[in-house]
Amino acid sequence: MSTRKIIRCAIYTRKSTDEGLDQDFNSLDAQYEASFAYIASQKHEGWKLVNERYDDGGTSGGTLERPSLQRLLSDIDAGRIDMVVVYKIDRLTRSLADFAKLVERFDAVGCSFVSVTQSFNTSSSMGRLTLNVLLSFAQFEREVTAERIRDKIAASKAKGMWMGGNLPLGYDKDPSPNSRRLVINPSEAETVRRLFTLYDELGCLNLAKQHADKENLRSKRVTYSTGRTRGGNSFSRGQLYYLLRNPTYIGKIPHKQNTYDGQHDPIIDQDLWDRVQTKLQDGAARPRRKPNDNPRSPSEISPLAGKLFDETGDRLTPSHASRKGKRHRYYVSHRLIKLPKSETDGTGWRLPAKPIEQQITNLATNHITSLIKSHRLLSEPDAAGAARLSAAADRIENLPDEQGIDHFVKLVTRCTISAGTIEIQLDQTKLGEYLSIHQDLIDPDALTLTAPFQTRKRGVETKITSGTRQSEPDTKLIAVLAQAHHWLDQIKQGKPLYEISSECGHYEDYVRKRVELAFLSPRIQQQILEGTQSPELTVHHLLKSDIPLDWFEQENRFS
Repeated sequence: MSTRKIIRCAIYTRKSTDEGLDQDFNSLDAQYEASFAYIASQKHEGWKLVNERYDDGGTSGGTLERPSLQRLLSDIDAGRIDMVVVYKIDRLTRSLADFAKLVERFDAVGCSFVSVTQSFNTSSSMGRLTLNVLLSFAQFEREVTAERIRDKIAASKAKGMWMGGNLPLGYDKDPSPNSRRLVINPSEAETVRRLFTLYDELGCLNLAKQHADKENLRSKRVTYSTGRTRGGNSFSRGQLYYLLRNPTYIGKIPHKQNTYDGQHDPIIDQDLWDRVQTKLQDGAARPRRKPNDNPRSPSEISPLAGKLFDETGDRLTPSHASRKGKRHRYYVSHRLIKLPKSETDGTGWRLPAKPIEQQITNLATNHITSLIKSHRLLSEPDAAGAARLSAAADRIENLPDEQGIDHFVKLVTRCTISAGTIEIQLDQTKLGEYLSIHQDLIDPDALTLTAPFQTRKRGVETKITSGTRQSEPDTKLIAVLAQAHHWLDQIKQGKPLYEISSECGHYEDYVRKRVELAFLSPRIQQQILEGTQSPELTVHHLLKSDIPLDWFEQENRFS
């Protein structure tokens, strides 16, 4: 005799106001009775009502901070509830965002919920479909609302209105209730003028900060309604720089990359502003080096500048970015630098400087030493030259990486990169000088080399992944592949997909898509384990692709 699984049901009721709750039979009781009758009608499915009641009277549905709801959620997390029954969905919450959070929390512990008066039951496929539709509309509603707010702010700033945020030093908000205009704070405005004058006279942020500290110039002090205060401190170098770059002080309202004429009065005149901006720009262009620092080596100052080109003939320009105090160098297609920030060009290159410099150095040194050892560097046999070349080859192979970059990038006259290949041209005169042989002895064919060159996109950057590199297994891809085989073994043993997804806390589609990876051809799986798969074969690429069942077709598509 089979025993049906008991589904423990809890009834949740809510009323927004206290009105009528003192009656013998109130709205909460009516909701409870309707829900009780629904549970009784599902007795044949194993539904059973728990003894505990969860009633929230006089509580808004716009928040989840309700005593009985929190008690219900605690019991659900503890595994004491399998099904939540409500009279209507809005009794549970009126917020679609909160609704999504509750459903996610229910799913994590295998709990469902049902609405008595609506065809909505997350324990059925139709109920889950309805849920997905509602959540899609919730996401759409949030995005549309955010767009409307952004558009309204942009339109208001274009009219010169102050749209909130931290008030800049020197200004207060107009006390008129309907005004969105800044008014000058006279005492703070004097501080702003003094800071601009100090930098105009000294031309150095550090010196301007030191003088501001001596003169006891302080940032804006704000007192909140709670009595808490903020500000009134000395300026940091970053705060001072931001203040000097703020166009609010010349009567403008900034918005993203644009500035608009504001409705407020300026504190700084245009001539002083222009002088300060010019000095700030000139100061940013100067190298920040200490007097005792050694001069930069060629490998630190973009030695491939003017030598690196892409397949279109566009030059790759040196660039850099600073993150967490560390300077990162790049070579970027010139057309990308000229593009407006709102536009993109997928054909451009953005290569990390050190890896591409090291790659070109390795290719050049391997090319030269290989030609020397095979006696193919010289156009005509030369005994004396061969002896010098043999010694030079030994010296080249023992060079540290940094010295190799310093020496061999100088020998490059032009380097052209394209999808799959890299072509390097060497300078005949400089190569002869480096090898201590007459340049005319060098075979002209030895001055050009072509080698494989592959990259992998990582965000906006490009990572060099092949050429002279060693194989690098993708640990994330290997972990996902191992998980796919584990889930496939469970399915083979008769475990339903919904149980697997419940245990791992994901939707069934999440598990199903990853299980497909276990059906990749043995050759592709072996390549993944060895790290020799195609650079484009990432977890993201596989999961968004339709994987064919035929192994031969898989290998053609993913190789």
